[in-house]
Amino acid sequence: MAMRDNQKGWKSNGRQSARMLEEWGEAWDSHQVEGVLSCVTDDIVYEDLGEARAMRGKAEMRTWLNNMFSAFPDFKMDFKALFVSGDWAGTEWVMSGAFKGDLQPFGLQPTGKSFSVRGASITEMRGGKVKRHADYYDGTALVRQLGVT
Repeated sequence: MAMRDNQKGWKSNGRQSARMLEEWGEAWDSHQVEGVLSCVTDDIVYEDLGEARAMRGKAEMRTWLNNMFSAFPDFKMDFKALFVSGDWAGTEWVMSGAFKGDLQPFGLQPTGKSFSVRGASITEMRGGKVKRHADYYDGTALVRQLGVT
């Protein structure tokens, strides 16, 4: 994850983007909804492909984050790798947590079961913030681990 100055192929904003993404990850892990949102553009498009849904704008993303952190109060993202090239970034991660609260808008009741799922994300940046983000993971594996039918 370390980047060297003047490394061929890296643009000057690479270190700044990497640091901002690290701050974004820290906000996720500490469930700081406003911290997560401070790292995104007003017109963010956040795609959760494991859920087959997209959030557009900060208001939709705020609602989704609050619901998720309520359903999974111990939710964590363990980032394994990060690359940044210009206005694009990629991450590999493992997300985990236990289903302890209602999951809206699906109306699913908590099972108390834990999950751990590997995934990857592609992020497009604009002006030092996340403009578009897409998470790729196996949603079926997540549902199976949670005991949801």
